Amino acid sequence: MNPTEQQTILIVDDIPANLDVLVNYLEENQFRVLVAQDGEEALERCGLVQPDLVLLDVMMPGIDGLETCRRLKQDSATAPIPVIFMTALTDSENVVAAFDAGGVDYVTKPIRITEVLARIHTHLALRAMHRQLMSQNSLLQEANDRLLQAEKMASIGQLAAGVAHEINNPIGFVNSNMGSLQTYVTTLFGVLDDYQLAAAGAPEVAARIAQLKDAAEVDFIRDDFLALMSESRDGLQRVKDIVQSLKDFSHGGSTECASADLHRGLDSTLNIVNNEIKYKAEIVKEYGKLPPVMCVASQLNQVFMNLLVNAAHAIDGRGLITIRTGVAGQWVWIEISDTGGGMAPETVHRIFEPFYTTKPIGTGTGLGLSVSYGIVKRHGGRIDVESELGKGSRFTVHLPIHGNAAA
Repeated sequence: MNPTEQQTILIVDDIPANLDVLVNYLEENQFRVLVAQDGEEALERCGLVQPDLVLLDVMMPGIDGLETCRRLKQDSATAPIPVIFMTALTDSENVVAAFDAGGVDYVTKPIRITEVLARIHTHLALRAMHRQLMSQNSLLQEANDRLLQAEKMASIGQLAAGVAHEINNPIGFVNSNMGSLQTYVTTLFGVLDDYQLAAAGAPEVAARIAQLKDAAEVDFIRDDFLALMSESRDGLQRVKDIVQSLKDFSHGGSTECASADLHRGLDSTLNIVNNEIKYKAEIVKEYGKLPPVMCVASQLNQVFMNLLVNAAHAIDGRGLITIRTGVAGQWVWIEISDTGGGMAPETVHRIFEPFYTTKPIGTGTGLGLSVSYGIVKRHGGRIDVESELGKGSRFTVHLPIHGNAAA
């Protein structure tokens, strides 16, 4: 065993002679050794130190070894600690009771010290392998989540490109037809004015035309028509802007690094989430002069979307969301701050953990900020968080201008 990786063994026995033998031998073999002389003391020590393994005598005054082990296994903090029983009772009933209580193994008394050491090494190795397996499973789950997210964004990009194509064509038709319609109606109004001028020399005809114009509310229709056309053209332009924002947001589902305008990405994202934000906050943009950044633009747009939506959700009533950008050396930074309720320090420390959420059950997955953290990290960047209860939060994304190959 590498001395720099010294592991801790807790020995629990009410007989000092047994403790002395085990302590001396294990310390000679580079273990850190703790001792307890009864079950209560053992539980207290495990709660404070959490040793790597427990050697536990079965027969002790007070709570015996079996009950001590059961209590260790009932506590999520100490449940993973392997427990090896030391017992003189080797009949099948007692052995089964030891395993039922949560023990991983047992050694018989009188103690054979080399056997104890061998079993300790075996179960420490098994625990290390279990930890490694759990870590690998966690990495696999994270990779799977990233893959699913990438596939989702690619699908959204392809869908957005298809929707944009399908919508842009009819928008073009409607826009063209509205232009023609405005020309035709303007011509008709002009003809009507010409008729009225031509009839000026015939008072009866002029009076009749004026009467018909008043009855049909021609002057009102003329003014209202122009207003309706203006509003309709504005509406069409809004639809075109949203479609373009969808295309810019998703970048066609591309997952390749390319030079991108982050301000354009922010503006596209704001268009996409406008309905989520407009009733909660006023947006203030304080953009600096940013160079193009090598990145997967659709992924960073997802980060911006998560931060903006979270900022809106943090605000009770109506507040302010401020977006600032700037350059620092070979890095760019994007800061999104809100005037919401802020977060306690313990929440800030956990905010990027997968599935951690402060929202009510059913209203959030707890993955948005975790995914955002992963995206920024893969781009070679980082996200800083500052928050104060009652004053709001500030998230700052730092990104290398020239990108990161791992993105």
